[in-house]
Amino acid sequence: MAVTGILLAAGRGRRFDPSGVQNKLLQTLADGDVVVAASARNMLAALPRVLAVVRPGDDKVAALLGGLGCEVRVCAEADLGMASSLVTAIEHTKQAEGWVIALGDMPYISPKTIRALAAKIEQGAHIAAPVFEGRRGNPVAFGAYHLPLLLALDGDQGARAILKSHPVSDVVVDDEGVVRDIDTRQDL
Repeated sequence: MAVTGILLAAGRGRRFDPSGVQNKLLQTLADGDVVVAASARNMLAALPRVLAVVRPGDDKVAALLGGLGCEVRVCAEADLGMASSLVTAIEHTKQAEGWVIALGDMPYISPKTIRALAAKIEQGAHIAAPVFEGRRGNPVAFGAYHLPLLLALDGDQGARAILKSHPVSDVVVDDEGVVRDIDTRQDL
């Protein structure tokens, strides 16, 4: 099975709207697209399979992503942190050769960058991360070699501990999108 895309879209976005009323993933970008839809389209343009993880009750995001062609899974434990969402996705895609793990609030990543990360995993790298002007960004790709560690994650750091303790193959890109996310209204 090929490298699979994982789109994490189960966060609360409290920095964007501390009250939790407005879902940042459903906000409109300057080009008229919706944040999470743009993120999903970039993944879908680059990979044959994309699984999106959403929080319970987030029916609008789930319907939007499903309508675009993502497989959608609800993470019942989304409030426990990013690792819960990631484990949910990995459990549903265990047979993959690897995974490109992207965040739903990063709509500016080029499909070319996503393809380059997947190719690095297909060439045998265990972990691949994009680097733009000396800064490491997202998404990050993992080979199946790290399946046991990915399934054992917990907390809100996602796979950061794995990145810190294992060799990472840098993929130098000319894509500012890898370091640009939507955390506040000004980021739109």
